[in-house]
Amino acid sequence: MASQVSTASMLLEPVRRFTTRRKSVFAEAYDPENDADDDEAERKVYPKSDEQRARLTDSVKNVLLFRSLDDEQMNQVLDAMFEKRVQPDEFIIRQGDDGDNFYVIESGVYKVICNGDHIFTYDNTGIFGELALLYNVPRAASIQAVTEGLLWAMDRQTFRRILLKSAFKKRKMYETLLDSVPMLKALKSYERMNLADALVSKHFSSNERIIKQGDVADGMYFIEDGNVSVKMDQDGKEIEISRLGKGQYFGELALVTHRPRAASVYADGDVKVAFLDTDCFERLLGKCANLLESGISGYRYLDDDLRIYYDNMKMLQDIKL
Repeated sequence: MASQVSTASMLLEPVRRFTTRRKSVFAEAYDPENDADDDEAERKVYPKSDEQRARLTDSVKNVLLFRSLDDEQMNQVLDAMFEKRVQPDEFIIRQGDDGDNFYVIESGVYKVICNGDHIFTYDNTGIFGELALLYNVPRAASIQAVTEGLLWAMDRQTFRRILLKSAFKKRKMYETLLDSVPMLKALKSYERMNLADALVSKHFSSNERIIKQGDVADGMYFIEDGNVSVKMDQDGKEIEISRLGKGQYFGELALVTHRPRAASVYADGDVKVAFLDTDCFERLLGKCANLLESGISGYRYLDDDLRIYYDNMKMLQDIKL
């Protein structure tokens, strides 16, 4: 992961050298809003054996660019990638060329050459080729194989359709979801967009535990679809204390108070949630954290009976999912 980030940062500066160069085959602007629907768009499918698909899945599992994709989109990525075997000294990318493919390294050593200087080395892991496709500019550096290697490649059109359009659709969907959350009214529009970009979709099957009472909090959840049951351990038995549905959220109070989870949450049927990890919560929801701390009883989706239960048990301030 570090190699991906450091390489991107090193290559961003050289990109400016080519901003006046005539762009050719990929100069068209990509508008995800007006692009063909997924059902209409041509999908690239390269058949793979089970062994190839397993190797590819292992190669892309830590690629940051794919983090926000749902299962269906990830399957499109796996379908659309094809093997490229390379030999020592072979150039995969040449500085100044138009961007054609995006590459994920399965094996091999590769050096990054910018303006004749060797500036970085990939050693059997990493990605490259994404900058020219993302920013619609020529290649900012050359990539040359040092050893034999195996790459997984995806063409420019498929890369942009899956990555850029999925990011656009995800943001729109999550913006609508976040607009319905009272806690987030304090955020400006651009802050909600940043929050939408940070959310990661997760699926849970019926009766699957989403969070466990007593665990350290790792993030909070917004319910995209389905329902959940909130249960607390009372005298060795779990008692349901709340049910939450689409548009509601849970898991935030433990993040605000820095205390363990005080209840467990289970999927009631199939559930789809948007997950915000602790680091993103602290970075993006600082304003809302103050509201949470000062008004626990005011913003939660608690019905009257449940609120009375909490008050009678003198537990309202301790309910920190």
